[in-house]
Amino acid sequence: MSTATIEHTRYTEPVDEVVAGTPVVALSRRTIDSVLIGFGAVATAAFVVAGGLLMWGHNFSSDYVGDELSSQNISFPSAADLTEEGRTDLLQYANQQLDTGTEAEAYASFIDGHLVGIADGATYADLGAPESAAKAEVAAAVDAGRPQAEIDTLQADADAISGQRNSLFKGETLRGLLLSAYAWSTVGTIAGIAAIGAFVAAGLMAILVALGIVHQRRTHTTA
Repeated sequence: MSTATIEHTRYTEPVDEVVAGTPVVALSRRTIDSVLIGFGAVATAAFVVAGGLLMWGHNFSSDYVGDELSSQNISFPSAADLTEEGRTDLLQYANQQLDTGTEAEAYASFIDGHLVGIADGATYADLGAPESAAKAEVAAAVDAGRPQAEIDTLQADADAISGQRNSLFKGETLRGLLLSAYAWSTVGTIAGIAAIGAFVAAGLMAILVALGIVHQRRTHTTA
């Protein structure tokens, strides 16, 4: 009696079994290209707008700072005067009129050199207490009926401190304004650099969009 060998074919279920009734979402290459092209077009427009705004800020800052500084009619001393004061670092600006942010910073440094020598490095705020004390001494001497010569001496000392403080106030104010002009000029310069970067990015994105459109058409033609 022959023995029949029966081979049973075993069916192995896939590990990731698709559940019956679950829709399968498949994106075509053309759809993906369309999405990327749309994103690139939006990014290009955003970079162009950003570049335009940044360039406007750069031009506004440059024009505003230049006009304001020029209206003050401030000029650097001659080369001989700068050398005599020991400011050889400013010789490149000799006799030039102040109309740029860089020159404003340089002239602020020139003013600072003068301010240091007014009251041995003291500032306007530092002289507040000494000025009040000197005026109080004058008032006390008058009230006490001291000799006029002593009162005049005290008054001269008080006037000297007040004069130093007034000079420091004017100098520090002008120096602060010049440094503010320099700061705005620097911001304008940074905006200009950022504008160029934005325009370059817009150009690159535009190229990528164009390449994407070409690729999409080729894919559609060969499909």
